[in-house]
Amino acid sequence: MKYLKKIVLVMVAAGSVLVSRIGDAQTTQQADLVKTETKYAEGEVKRVDSSLGKITIKHGAIKNLDMPPMTMVFTVKEKSMLKEVSPGDQIRFLVISDNGKMIITELLK
Repeated sequence: MKYLKKIVLVMVAAGSVLVSRIGDAQTTQQADLVKTETKYAEGEVKRVDSSLGKITIKHGAIKNLDMPPMTMVFTVKEKSMLKEVSPGDQIRFLVISDNGKMIITELLK
């Protein structure tokens, strides 16, 4: 009986640690989701120029660049990114500033 109590106490302690770890994992997943949601800008495709690798987007605020909503032309990292989009499509995208040139590195329809 003495050993049984020790085993039960160890199991209870292990269970508490497991529950704590699960809570930590859920918090991390929620933080990752917030980061993902805030890193992408949203907009509407106005024009696509596949030959030049450019896309015109009417977009909302671009938080990572502290840019207000507007319509502007962006260059895409790879021209193949433009194969799936057409004027009127609603998109999410990630854009970076490379020495003042706005480059879309990810594009989701």
